[in-house]
Amino acid sequence: MRILGIDPGIAIVGFGIIDKQGSQLKPVQYGSIQTEAGLSVQIRLKQIFEAMQSLIDTYKPEEISVEKLFFAKNVTTAFTVGQARGVILLSAEMAGLPVYEYTPLQVKQAVTGYGAADKKQIQEMVKILLKLREVPKPDDVADALGIAITHAQFRTFTMLAEGVQK
Repeated sequence: MRILGIDPGIAIVGFGIIDKQGSQLKPVQYGSIQTEAGLSVQIRLKQIFEAMQSLIDTYKPEEISVEKLFFAKNVTTAFTVGQARGVILLSAEMAGLPVYEYTPLQVKQAVTGYGAADKKQIQEMVKILLKLREVPKPDDVADALGIAITHAQFRTFTMLAEGVQK
């Protein structure tokens, strides 16, 4: 199962692609889509959309996991991040890929086993779980890998639960 995890943003979209083979998680590719602050929102959204299409075409994920938008203190930031999420979701829909959304709390629990984990703890666990030499930078990239790991964990539990019900 190939999973594309996305940490949405307008300036930086973190992405992490992992393969889940049995209980093993293997990193395939990770990085960020970055847009320039001086550009119009429309151009930045187009850049995100085109980069998402390229990622999907190149790495052929089977499922996409995205962080749910949570309350933000800055309303303007929340709107633009919401717009970025929209083009990310549109990219997945156009490719016919299912999208799964996870809250920051779900990511913390799945990656560290602790709902009050801080960013550093999550990043260290991402590094350990994927056997990386260092924590991916910027933080959005580690977050995206955490979102992909979360989906892999939820998929395992869902499959187990379905097996029990049959």
